[in-house]
Amino acid sequence: MRGPLLRLSFLRLLVVLWAAVQLPGCAAVRFDVPGASDEAAYATDHPLYAEYCALSQIKKIEGYGADIRGEIGGHAVFYLNGACRDDAAHYPVLRLCRDNEPDGVGLSMNAHFRNAKWVATPGRDFFFNGGLAPGRPVDRPAYESVRAEAQRRGLYDGVVFNDWVFADKPAGWDDEVWRYEVSIATDYAIGLGRGRYCTRVPVDRAQMAAMVDFLNRQNAPYRAGERVFRWSVFNDNCIHLAHNALAAAGLWPVWPTERFLPIAIFDFPVPRNEFVNLARRLNDHWLPDPGAVYRDVVARDLLLAHGTLPTAPGGLVEAQGPRQPNAVYETTLKMIFMDEPNLGSYQANFDRIFTTPRYLDAAGNRAWFAALARQALARRRPLTSWTAEAPYRHDAEGFALVYDRFYRLMHRLASPVPPDPAA
Repeated sequence: MRGPLLRLSFLRLLVVLWAAVQLPGCAAVRFDVPGASDEAAYATDHPLYAEYCALSQIKKIEGYGADIRGEIGGHAVFYLNGACRDDAAHYPVLRLCRDNEPDGVGLSMNAHFRNAKWVATPGRDFFFNGGLAPGRPVDRPAYESVRAEAQRRGLYDGVVFNDWVFADKPAGWDDEVWRYEVSIATDYAIGLGRGRYCTRVPVDRAQMAAMVDFLNRQNAPYRAGERVFRWSVFNDNCIHLAHNALAAAGLWPVWPTERFLPIAIFDFPVPRNEFVNLARRLNDHWLPDPGAVYRDVVARDLLLAHGTLPTAPGGLVEAQGPRQPNAVYETTLKMIFMDEPNLGSYQANFDRIFTTPRYLDAAGNRAWFAALARQALARRRPLTSWTAEAPYRHDAEGFALVYDRFYRLMHRLASPVPPDPAA
């Protein structure tokens, strides 16, 4: 579709031009790299988790249905294991899953929508794989069966699309079928047409509830008709949504939206950059003592509320390419970094992530943090030596609580054996 569905707005053109300046090149990306692909094993260790995924561009082979040719910036989606879609709402609303209820819902934010910021697809397998059996190629029958199943499930129940989405609809296409046609491999069945880099984030039930509440509040004004949703690459895009959901869980500070445009243009999230940011937040920003935790407001609040730190075990990454063989989508795809070509570090950090065991392997990840925890315990100073210092003396009681929680966590982490989730 060369018309309104995927045409470059002025702002999108700015992004592409800026990328041309900031990037030394833009080659096709590879997804055949090692990663923590065993989701079942991960869910056993961490029954509640969030997963941020940076997605490649999408390039549908021409001549069938909607002509979807995406930009090199790609897309981002967010999966929550432990949250469920509330089907009784007849609109995208989340709730915590009940005991023994199938877990998982995938979220996608799309400029197509008028009365919602995001939509929800129940079930990890359908969200990422369209429910296709392992090894099944993406041919037209498979593609059409996935699209029909999405429509049967009512993924867009209560969601109004913008009129421009239908402007280039070919004759003979029903509007309802078209909604699912233009959205496949973007809002659901992601892997049919896109590759992805994902980072998993273990959370507890209170953190999951905070993310569910945040996401529902994001959709609330559009559901009530108080506002019309307007997607903005600089001020309110799919990465803002996922980043700020994780901020609601206490992982890092909020990324502001709806800022003064000249400021927003020089500080907006990019899918692949955010993948690196999250992997590093979970694995690299270790706070070695209670003093460092106390000085970091986000880490301190997370420790006191949830007994953990932003940098802690479980932040594993994975890479998955688009499904092959594939007769519907091209599978040689691009996905940019926004990086200063001489001083930028994103590519170097990306390469390091996929060659460092603690990012990829659950046992290696636990062992890494166990070693750090044992170092922290070996270097433990008496509480009185801390509270004698000016930064902590003025809040001796508050610091003592951080001190106590920090070393409780270090004792838990010092063993490389994972805790029993049922304990």
